[in-house]
Amino acid sequence: MVDSKTPTPLELKAMVKSVDMSETMSQESIEVAKEAMKQFNVEKEIAQHIKKEFDAKHGPTWHCIVGRNFGSFVTHETKHFIYFYVGNLAILLFKTA
Repeated sequence: MVDSKTPTPLELKAMVKSVDMSETMSQESIEVAKEAMKQFNVEKEIAQHIKKEFDAKHGPTWHCIVGRNFGSFVTHETKHFIYFYVGNLAILLFKTA
């Protein structure tokens, strides 16, 4: 019998589409995003959690966009940008001066 259990956010694989940050910070952003997805269901709340975590750990001013269908073109500080998917949810996280 096949288990039809839906994977939790922590079990989902992240797929990085574009990154300009250290490997350590990139892994941290994925873990923070997965934790946010575990705690919240609303995309705005997920984005808010990720932004607040990064503002607290890495200083202001971080921006986070979360959704299933959006386009973007942003300017960011060097080494402070990542765009990735966790499951079917896209996450854009970047810092500005």
